[in-house]
Amino acid sequence: MPGLKKIAAFSTTAVAALLLAGQASASEALVDADWLQQNLDNPKVRVFEVSVDTGVYERGHIPGAVNINWHTDLVDRERRDIATKDDFEKLLRGAGVDDDTTIVLYGDNNNWFAAWGAWIFETYGLGDQVKLLDGGRKLWEAQGLPLDTTAREQAETALTLPERDTTIRARFTDVLAVAEGKHDIKLVDIRSADEYSGKIFAPDGVKELAVRAGHIPGAVNVPWGTIVNEDGTFKSAEDIRKIYADKGVDGSEPIITYCRIGERSSHTWFALKKILGYDVRNYDGSWTEYGNAVGVPVSNPSGTIWTGK
Repeated sequence: MPGLKKIAAFSTTAVAALLLAGQASASEALVDADWLQQNLDNPKVRVFEVSVDTGVYERGHIPGAVNINWHTDLVDRERRDIATKDDFEKLLRGAGVDDDTTIVLYGDNNNWFAAWGAWIFETYGLGDQVKLLDGGRKLWEAQGLPLDTTAREQAETALTLPERDTTIRARFTDVLAVAEGKHDIKLVDIRSADEYSGKIFAPDGVKELAVRAGHIPGAVNVPWGTIVNEDGTFKSAEDIRKIYADKGVDGSEPIITYCRIGERSSHTWFALKKILGYDVRNYDGSWTEYGNAVGVPVSNPSGTIWTGK
């Protein structure tokens, strides 16, 4: 295959970086609702909502929270990529984020897109400042905690972001090398069992599709929902560790997570990286990229064939 030597060299470098990164311990990456209530007026804390439903913020949000629209604020509008450094830096400056700010993210759907936001913050060097509100919007609303409909003005800062950290992001060439047996990296497919087996192409109602069903060869299936409680909070670190160990993922080897467009897999990335301290990258191209690629191996136990319908 053209460029194979370059692919292998890049992936080897990435593996080495992941192994070194794994020497660090997991950070305290979660805050609970009580802590957040006590810190809503803390000038060193900034709260952001990143929800799947981009209209839910306007109907009521945690007091003082800034809205991040994942359709526009977290993406490059000219290409399929995450937000550029300049655009993300401008957003955070306007929200009053500085070098010593504690950043709390939350959202709907069990923090799917809030976790994706956390991954992007990590990409731009702010990971140690970021916390997820455990349980997200679901828990906050269930407990009847206050919501607001006003936007709070913040003094603009002079925050300067570093260049992207590429060691936490997996690319198509990396997962292809794993699928072809060139590296001992654990692939974790966090989609539903029906998506993984190829029985369905995608959940009902979604528009981002691939023309092939199934999963990347060698990937194990651990649906994201297996690591959360009914109230939306993460299960204990011990429980999460066991769930993955039972699937052969124990942190002894680098890990790549993926889903369909990269947001659900960010939730798993967060659990494995920030709660357990494993060496993890997120493949945000995920199945919509891999499943649409030409000439790549696909495992499709259900044998489903795309008919265009």
